[in-house]
Amino acid sequence: MILQTAPTAPSAPEAPTAQPCFDFFDRPIVIQSSNAPLTSDAGLLPIRQFDERIGFTRQFAAALNDRRDPERTEHSMLDMVRMRIYGILADYEDQNDHDSLRSDPVFKLIANRSPDGDDLASQPTLSRFENDIDIPSLKRLRDVLIDQFIASFAVPPLCLTFDLDAVDDPAHGAQQLVLFHGFYEQYQYLPLIVTCADNDQVVMISLRHGSAHAALGADDDLEYLVCRLRQAWPGVRIVVRGDAGFGMPWMYTVGDRLSIDYTWGLSTNRVLQRKTEDLQAEAVRRFEETGEPQRLFTGFWYRAGSWPCARWVIAKVEANAQGTNRRFIISNRPGARVMIQGTYDDYAMRGESENRNKELKCDLAMDRLSDHRFLANFFRLYLHVATLNLLVRLRREIANPPPLETASPLPAETWTETERKRYQRLRRQHDPLGEGQPWTWRTLLIKVAATVIVSTRRVLIQVSASWPHFHYFRQVSDHVMRRPTVAHHWTG
Repeated sequence: MILQTAPTAPSAPEAPTAQPCFDFFDRPIVIQSSNAPLTSDAGLLPIRQFDERIGFTRQFAAALNDRRDPERTEHSMLDMVRMRIYGILADYEDQNDHDSLRSDPVFKLIANRSPDGDDLASQPTLSRFENDIDIPSLKRLRDVLIDQFIASFAVPPLCLTFDLDAVDDPAHGAQQLVLFHGFYEQYQYLPLIVTCADNDQVVMISLRHGSAHAALGADDDLEYLVCRLRQAWPGVRIVVRGDAGFGMPWMYTVGDRLSIDYTWGLSTNRVLQRKTEDLQAEAVRRFEETGEPQRLFTGFWYRAGSWPCARWVIAKVEANAQGTNRRFIISNRPGARVMIQGTYDDYAMRGESENRNKELKCDLAMDRLSDHRFLANFFRLYLHVATLNLLVRLRREIANPPPLETASPLPAETWTETERKRYQRLRRQHDPLGEGQPWTWRTLLIKVAATVIVSTRRVLIQVSASWPHFHYFRQVSDHVMRRPTVAHHWTG
């Protein structure tokens, strides 16, 4: 494949359709659709090259059980996996979109098919593909996520931090196990997502019925993940964090049994409020004296009636112009009894992992779980998560952050919240792809029109010479072409 910029596209036969006509120019401006080999998503090609280098979609497809008759099979599982993952990445999350995309020349290339070859799978075929998923395939996909996560590290990590989060997924139909949740006041699923704060990858997912407790099954998922990671890296230290929905006795139990460091949110109650009344009064007094917002911290041992032993609780009290606010966490981390504020601030940094969930939900349409079967929707969730992980791995490799000194001369560990925000703002400006969410990648890279010309010697992709983001295309393409191919043979 060769890509060139071209000031004009070659002529091609045009399909007779209705012709919108605009009159703001001195001659009529007529719009026609065309049957020429054109695409609007040429920027997917370097991402597909990166996929080839790391074997990403190939591993994913290898985990699926194909029960079709090989002699009557026209579209491979790998072809359909790539259609769906790259479709989601390019903002085509609906199966119906593929009735048109099946003839798109770039999507054919993505599926290792010549642009002038047969069309790809249609929407009904993709629907059967998703609905044919079985439980063994879903279990193998769970291992694929973990295997790919492990393979993404060049050297064994010394410490890993994982954030657990329950994400509401509203549903609008008669999908299996869609139930009403009183807190969210909607019919929904409630997926559980485990994200690594160190490299932004989603490591485990579970699709749960709509009225599930936030921590339902989280102990089992956590135990499975920790055991798999310690098989690969016996000495790795594992830290987990989650909001008050995970501050449950069974989560403390599994954390102690697995010897992991945890910090969970803790719901307030009258006992905790009583223990922090003096601290709140002090915060209010300081705010009234100085007019400056106040954040005060304290720690103490606390044992609820159902707990077998007392545990260390950290309280944060705020006083500002909006009033007062109290928050509590429970932690067994070393140093939590000494570095009280630092422990709480580290817990608050889990908000960055929540941004991955926002990318999944807002940019990659994770909530498009509209199949009827629960297992099919579980599989869809895996497709959306795989799309995010593919993008996350690429953007971390091509990231080019500015030097830390641009934000502050002090060591990063000592930065205030204001200095951290300043650096993140500078980084987003300096490195839009390395920090870019899916919509940024679509704007700067993926969504570019191109002409595809096929000959016996090559496939030529022509984009406009006036495309202002070609340097981003070149940057990503140069990286993935230099990157060596890594052989990963997943056997299940």
